[in-house]
Amino acid sequence: MANNCCCFTKILKVIDILQRSAEKEECFDNTCSRPFLGVDMPNLCFNTRPITFYGCNNNLITLNYDTVINGERLTGTSSVFRVESVEDGCLVVSILIPNPDTTDTIRPYITTGNTATINLGCVCVLKCLADTIVDL
Repeated sequence: MANNCCCFTKILKVIDILQRSAEKEECFDNTCSRPFLGVDMPNLCFNTRPITFYGCNNNLITLNYDTVINGERLTGTSSVFRVESVEDGCLVVSILIPNPDTTDTIRPYITTGNTATINLGCVCVLKCLADTIVDL
């Protein structure tokens, strides 16, 4: 298990660095040092690489959320997360949910404002979803 945890930690740290580097000022920098998330599209700067996890029993890891979006209370479970920090086999994530504004094709997810800590020793599969924009 320790090797899987180490492997995931390295991958998740790279994702964390990319997300932290995707600042608005650097979004349109075309130099070699430009942070890169997603497809290089004009006037669009991705800031999130959403991820999902599966446990060793092949179950999708889901977490409960409770949030208020546009004055409406939403509760449920989600399996889509944003990396917030990684340290010593522990991962802090923000819980993402599908954007209730289905007309916004640029932002398929929104943050619930809820965070959780995941023990990477309990994770066997990490799946990256398409890079996107999440309003933080």
